[in-house]
Amino acid sequence: MADDAPPPPAPPDRTAAATTILAVRTALPPHRYTQDDLTELIGDLCLAPGAERALLRRLHASAGVRTRHLALPIERYAALGDFGQSNDAWMAAGLDLAEQALTGALEEAGLEPHDVDLLVCTSITGIAAPSLDARLAGRVGLRPDVKRVPVFGLGCVAGAAGLARLHDYLRGHPDDTAVLLTVELCSLTLQQRDDSHANLVAGALFGDGAAAVVARGRRTTGRGPGSGGPGSGGPGPTVVATRSHLYPDTEQLLGWNIGASGFRIVLGAGVPGIVRGHFGAGLRDFLADHGLTTDDIGTWVCHPGGPKVLSAVTDVLGLPDNALAAARHSLATVGNMSSASVLHILQNTREARRPAPGTWGLLLAMGPGFCSELVLLRW
Repeated sequence: MADDAPPPPAPPDRTAAATTILAVRTALPPHRYTQDDLTELIGDLCLAPGAERALLRRLHASAGVRTRHLALPIERYAALGDFGQSNDAWMAAGLDLAEQALTGALEEAGLEPHDVDLLVCTSITGIAAPSLDARLAGRVGLRPDVKRVPVFGLGCVAGAAGLARLHDYLRGHPDDTAVLLTVELCSLTLQQRDDSHANLVAGALFGDGAAAVVARGRRTTGRGPGSGGPGSGGPGPTVVATRSHLYPDTEQLLGWNIGASGFRIVLGAGVPGIVRGHFGAGLRDFLADHGLTTDDIGTWVCHPGGPKVLSAVTDVLGLPDNALAAARHSLATVGNMSSASVLHILQNTREARRPAPGTWGLLLAMGPGFCSELVLLRW
């Protein structure tokens, strides 16, 4: 190299724009049931009187779910006669859970509602205009100038995608406080007298809940985590980078058909196949862009799509059998809560597993589109 040649450019400092997660809080309805308790009761809702129940029982037994929380007492679901009544129930129960999750996360972070600059609110199990976040603002004391982004349509991927979009925002507004709020009342979408395989799988797998994440663009001082206040186990992890991916010609694989009876689930059997055929290469490319491999990831925060999806992720990435234990535990204790599940797992990871400082993590989810979202974390 000539003496007067310019030096090569320095590699980008990928941690300079890191987003710090200050708090994660999940809120669950009080109506908790064992899977065994629900099997026959859901059969009463979904099947015609006297219909054969062998398939229903097999699906419930193999779903990997032991207990779930429902938005309403199970005996009230039969009285939900149409989509309007189900959606009204979603709005009422959803607002209560949203308030619990949001205020709990802010308390853990040592912050007040007026500290929130951006609120991203996502749900795919009901609709409202004004949206849930607008109805919640005055109820909890958000500022009149709070920026709101209601999101519909992302489904199970929205917990990961929402966290990624917080990171995008905070890179440009590093002094702001941003909140992701997910509200999913999956039980209210269950279709009565619908014995389709997809509806029966949904009735075996999904649970209800809400979750909130509080994040800032840089580490802060004060009453928050690490300062002796609520949640003083230390802030983190940080979001280092994200990656989104849409898979061509898979739009009909997952989602809703929306009609007079509300949200009828579309749940194709090809999801594990997409994971096995396409997911691994994109994930490895993402890690390679940051000088990492799957062996460098010490903590996996994976949305629990179901036992077959978790097995497909484990196999295609060559992970140890216990790598997704946190996802399987969440599935067993609360079911698949759509977008709230990956945040429930993140909360449990921060509280119970406590990764050592410097540990790399990967938060990931998949959803309608068909799409995936990857969020690179570091403790």
